[in-house]
Amino acid sequence: MQAEPKNSQVGPETDSLVGQEYEVEIGPVAHGGHCIARTAEGQVLFVRHALPGERVVARVTEGEEGARFLRADAVRVLEASKDRVEAPCPYAGPGRCGGCDWQHAKPGAQRRLKGEVIAEQLERLAGLTPEEAGWDGTVMPAEGDKLPAGEVPQWRTRVQYAVDPATGRAGLRRHRSHEVEPIEHCMIAAEGVSELGIEQRDWTGMETVEAIAATGSQDRQVVLTPRPGGRLPLVELDKPVSVLRVDEKTGGVHRVHGRPFVRERADGRTHRVGAGGFWQVHPKAADTLVTAVMQGLLPRKGDMALDLYCGVGLFAGALADRIGDKGAVLGIESGKRAVEDARHNLADFPRVRIEQGKVDSVLPRTGITEVDLIVLDPPRAGAGRATVAHLASLSARRIAYVACDPAALARDLGYFREGGYRVRMLRAFDLFPMTSHVECVAILEPSK
Repeated sequence: MQAEPKNSQVGPETDSLVGQEYEVEIGPVAHGGHCIARTAEGQVLFVRHALPGERVVARVTEGEEGARFLRADAVRVLEASKDRVEAPCPYAGPGRCGGCDWQHAKPGAQRRLKGEVIAEQLERLAGLTPEEAGWDGTVMPAEGDKLPAGEVPQWRTRVQYAVDPATGRAGLRRHRSHEVEPIEHCMIAAEGVSELGIEQRDWTGMETVEAIAATGSQDRQVVLTPRPGGRLPLVELDKPVSVLRVDEKTGGVHRVHGRPFVRERADGRTHRVGAGGFWQVHPKAADTLVTAVMQGLLPRKGDMALDLYCGVGLFAGALADRIGDKGAVLGIESGKRAVEDARHNLADFPRVRIEQGKVDSVLPRTGITEVDLIVLDPPRAGAGRATVAHLASLSARRIAYVACDPAALARDLGYFREGGYRVRMLRAFDLFPMTSHVECVAILEPSK
């Protein structure tokens, strides 16, 4: 198994192999929704729409002669895996929508593939076996998502549609392309998104249309990004909705009408999330992750805790609720609007403070030298060596690392080991069905 490929480095005089077909046997899954194969000459192919053990005809989509690897799609299946199913979505397949990676795999097989990716990344980047990471090797589905083959959970509460400039129709981008696949309906979209009827409207002049359906409230929001010079349409959808606009010059988000935020519900609390800000996409994700983090940390009354990359305060609120009036929580978040929302959401906790800025610059300025608990939920790139080294120096009793990328998680777990921390427990959750993405929660404690 190998990692998700980055770039195929070749010289300027090489010839494109796009369109070339190879009959190949599919090997193991790779990080990023591909499987690995090799041509008869030994050249590596990263193949989409295939499954391990299959024999397929793979058509090259990217790459040239002499490249380290080629990207390809399985366009004909000669020997199918027992895990293959007919893709439920009519827009899935070679050259079509790039939103889902595993529509052609049974739900249980999808979770096994994700588990294999996690295990490989842990071994390769952190030198850990599943047993050493306290992980049983399973990827757990969210509540209600364990469906029979051929059925698709409607889980995506936030969908960013791309708009075809020629027709004004909303769709989704094709894999590694700016081209738009117009659609009538996205099967993985949550009911609250689908009922808006985005796909049936004319969005001429718009670059993207993001639809948001909050969990735990009836709030619906549409965020419009116009093309240069594009005029906002009169938004008339099938359900009441707030409308926001992205400024083409500054990138700022401005209210057109309705509320500038949606209200999300998790851990028994209501959270304001403004201006299209970040919130977990799966309706069960926030509660699932809070439960895993709190069960791993076991907060005590009076603890001092850090919530890093805290967003609108999901974990900070959960910590504050459990450590009581004599405890304290410091949250750090770089997004200005998210900080405003976090301060609003946590206003009833006087011992919670939220600071704005990047973790690697704000945390050293606080002067904090010791804490009891740490939660970090960094972006996909992870925390990095310097930040991990700083966290390891704070002598936390336990650390909870929430990660949406197993490669970044494994790399950072290796850094934590250098800093004197070991993984006590790891749990993996399939909060992105039909895609290659997976969410992990790792609980660390001092090695000694």
